[in-house]
Amino acid sequence: MEFFDKFCNYLSKLTTINKNYISLILSTTIVIVIFSFIKKIGRKTIRKKIEGRKEYIINQTIQILLNIGEIVFLLFIWNEYIQSLMTLISVTSAAMTIALRELILNFFCGIYIKMKKPFQVENRIEIKGILGDVMNISSLNFEVLEISTKEQHGQSTGVIVTFPNSIVFSEPIRNLNKGFKYVWDELTVKVKLDCDLVKNKQELYKIVNNVEIIKNIPKKMKAQISEINTTNRVYFNKYNPTIYTKVVNNHIELTIRYLMHPKKGRYVESILWNKILEEYKDNKIDLYVEEDN
Repeated sequence: MEFFDKFCNYLSKLTTINKNYISLILSTTIVIVIFSFIKKIGRKTIRKKIEGRKEYIINQTIQILLNIGEIVFLLFIWNEYIQSLMTLISVTSAAMTIALRELILNFFCGIYIKMKKPFQVENRIEIKGILGDVMNISSLNFEVLEISTKEQHGQSTGVIVTFPNSIVFSEPIRNLNKGFKYVWDELTVKVKLDCDLVKNKQELYKIVNNVEIIKNIPKKMKAQISEINTTNRVYFNKYNPTIYTKVVNNHIELTIRYLMHPKKGRYVESILWNKILEEYKDNKIDLYVEEDN
């Protein structure tokens, strides 16, 4: 402590700045640096010992506790100056309120997100045409890992998009995971107009009902809808895969409607097409192939 006082005196003489202000700045800087170092070490330690979702939850909890500790230390250091600071804030409160309007709004919207949960970490959401998975939710903003929308079931682009929390009140949000984990998807298969329609539909039913990633979902979906119906009215007539028939020009469109996990759409579609092509090669499905003019 004696060394710290001497060092502050030395800097005061060197810079002609009041010793108390130098002491305040140095003490604040030291606290911030120490806590930043502890946070960094904590993140590395957790990463080595814990994996998956638990890593994120424990890390967030520890970071919040360390932030609270940091604020307590800073309040202790600034204790003598807080009264003067509050007087200054009261005088300039109107100007500061206008300047900090967005920060204040984002902060309270952050509380709303935490309490009402329009989305949570790992949810797949879409805002303003940007589709992605929620990575992090903080006091002022949230981050989304962007998903390509070039195809119906795009994959991660690696781009992180940051939204202010206040956007939840100004823009509609599509949440593909809220309530229940699964969504309906459709795959259209074109077959010849003169084909054996019953046989083709039977083969397609056989394919979609035997895909492991699909066949157990209807039971899970029923259970989830039964649970969510205590607070929301959700109703489906069918849960198992269904095939709809439509005649279009010189071919028939068979649309397979099935439940899937929203993050596995491209993978499921690939499995289905691989199996359909195998059946086509074995002459079990009469795919319609458009000829070039």
